Amino acid sequence: MAFKNFKVETDADGIALVTWDIPGRSMNVLDETTVGELEQIVKETSADAAVKGVVITSGKEALSAGADLSMLEGMSRAYAQVLKEKGEVAANQVLFDQSRRFSLVFRSIETSGKPWVAAINGLALGGGFELTLACHYRVAAENPRTRLGLPEIKVGLFPGAGGTQRVPRIVSPQDAMTILLKGEAMDLARAKALRLVDAIVPPGDLIKAAKDWIKGGGKAVAPWDEKGFKLPGGPVFSKMGMMMFPAGNAIYRRETYDNYPAARAVMSCVYEGLQLPMDAALRVESRYFVNILRSKEAQAMIRSLFLSMQELNKGARRPQDVPPTKVKKLAVIGAGFMGASVGYVSARAGIEVVLIDRDQESADKGKAHARSVLDDLIKKGRAKESDRDATLSRITATADYAAIKDCDLVIEAVFEDRKVKSDTYAKAQPLLKQGAIFASNTSTLPINSLAEEFKEQGKFIGIHFFSPVEKMMLVEIILGKNTGDLALATALDYVRQIGKTPIVVNDSRGFFANRCVLRYISEGNEMFLEGVPPAMIENCAKMAGMPVGPLSLSDEVALDLGLKIMKATEADLGPNAIDQAHKKLMVELVEKQGRLGRKNGKGFYDYPEKGKGQKSLWPGLSELQPKRLDPDALDVEELKQRFLVVQAVEAARTVEDHVIVDPREADVGSILGFGFAPFTGGTLSYIDFMGTKKFVELCHRFAAKYGPRFTPPKLLEEMAAKGETFYGRFPPKKQAA
Repeated sequence: MAFKNFKVETDADGIALVTWDIPGRSMNVLDETTVGELEQIVKETSADAAVKGVVITSGKEALSAGADLSMLEGMSRAYAQVLKEKGEVAANQVLFDQSRRFSLVFRSIETSGKPWVAAINGLALGGGFELTLACHYRVAAENPRTRLGLPEIKVGLFPGAGGTQRVPRIVSPQDAMTILLKGEAMDLARAKALRLVDAIVPPGDLIKAAKDWIKGGGKAVAPWDEKGFKLPGGPVFSKMGMMMFPAGNAIYRRETYDNYPAARAVMSCVYEGLQLPMDAALRVESRYFVNILRSKEAQAMIRSLFLSMQELNKGARRPQDVPPTKVKKLAVIGAGFMGASVGYVSARAGIEVVLIDRDQESADKGKAHARSVLDDLIKKGRAKESDRDATLSRITATADYAAIKDCDLVIEAVFEDRKVKSDTYAKAQPLLKQGAIFASNTSTLPINSLAEEFKEQGKFIGIHFFSPVEKMMLVEIILGKNTGDLALATALDYVRQIGKTPIVVNDSRGFFANRCVLRYISEGNEMFLEGVPPAMIENCAKMAGMPVGPLSLSDEVALDLGLKIMKATEADLGPNAIDQAHKKLMVELVEKQGRLGRKNGKGFYDYPEKGKGQKSLWPGLSELQPKRLDPDALDVEELKQRFLVVQAVEAARTVEDHVIVDPREADVGSILGFGFAPFTGGTLSYIDFMGTKKFVELCHRFAAKYGPRFTPPKLLEEMAAKGETFYGRFPPKKQAA
């Protein structure tokens, strides 16, 4: 029988080579066609007495990146339809049957009676890795770039095709929980040490090694199906088991604050499954998987962190009529920490970079930053000396502005001061080559006002990086009122070239990310002035799902910078534009106490010398609070909600102000840019999944109790009255072809 996604060839020894190669796709994914064809292949090879064994491999550079998650949307639609027509019991059965097809097919491989070998020729993640675990033997082609793993937890799911059962039957419970709950990919050496891969061979020997194992008498029985199989960590109710699971529960609570149902389900699947025979264990896993699939957390995270992010990375907002561009040479004016970091990530991506500063010494310091980052990576084994040398060879440090004359893109990253920026533009403009694009990395100054200093405003755009640039995946691209399509296309292509995720926003003070995150920081200050204990502020924020507390984030940003932004806003817009009580607090901390944040080792926190203990809240903070509230009298849930609501309502204002025109960008931007609780799917998904009407009621309650910063914008009131969602009212634009 001919297959669409697979090619099956049986050799003279009776070994069937199954090559997975989906036509028209760069990567194999587990979709409806694949599972149906794989099911048929298992049946045919099992029934054919001439077939002695099966080797499955890929016709592409990688084996598979896992399941096609867009398929899950189809399953959700089918569930909704059956629910409407036949009720909940029938709908649940349909979803259960659909969702466990992969699990059943993989189990049929394991119990087929024929030995199956996975010949892993590259990346194998998610369902692709689960497929290899269902095979009786796993051999991998030697390749330092190959990664194996189960990343489903990162999109609110967990491995539902046997991963939660096979991994803890191969490795110790501690290692299994790390693999399942962290979702990090591992290299082949680590996989081999854990026995998740049986052999690593030169690429040219991969298929031969797989077939040789079958010819050498490879068994067609999984270890856990043999009589007398013993779990690597011993029975659940053993001394080792009881050391593992109670501690695991405590770690889970500490890491997730119980915000991620999928993580809790993993704990339950492993705990319950290890007490059962494999078929019953897989059924337990499938039931938990369907339950998680129906959760709003999984739906929100799949949409934002997989589908939307993928669409944005592929250029969903790119002008379609502009031919593809590629930045070959980039100039960064301003070789301070931010500019040096932008230069480094660009050079690492293969772009030739010119780092320009006021004098040669300052420019050289910027290049030295790249060396220091690379030296650190080499020490950790994550880069080679040849990588460092190649990257540094692409960076030229200079004080001569003439070096920008042959650059395709120039990014200004000078001091956040209008006069300094204006002087920079005056020097740079006469030297730009025809067609070059000029971008500002400003984080607070509106792009339209900066563009006034620029003659060709169509070629002027904002490209706002987040610190630390090496780690932060988001880049905000800011359109001025006169920015042209070529500038936008070039900026988007460049951001994709350096491997980051772009969002496109219209101009406004603070753009999108800073507007929202400043509300978060400000709410922390507000609670502090109300008398909430500082430790409670920080802990409630983390319990709400934020990566760090607002006081800690203030220190990271730098308290003196926060005060500077307040003063600049006040100078531009008047004293009513800022909260004077917050300014007074910052003046006290910065100007009177000399506490600037992490950079000088003292802010809201005291910071030890490097390598000498952990930071701790400054004991003198309580003296700066006008009053102190009794922590036992405070509503923890309300404190948690305030942090999320104040950011989400600001995100809604950015939609009303036309700063955000595509809800995907608010959601992806809020998670990647400032860590807005990922389990919500982002700021606008938080509102959508709560229900606009319920969210607006909550805003009114908070506004009456805490002030007008919680007042919902008219747009949100209107949407609540009509029962609309952001994704319904502002459907995402179709992706560029």
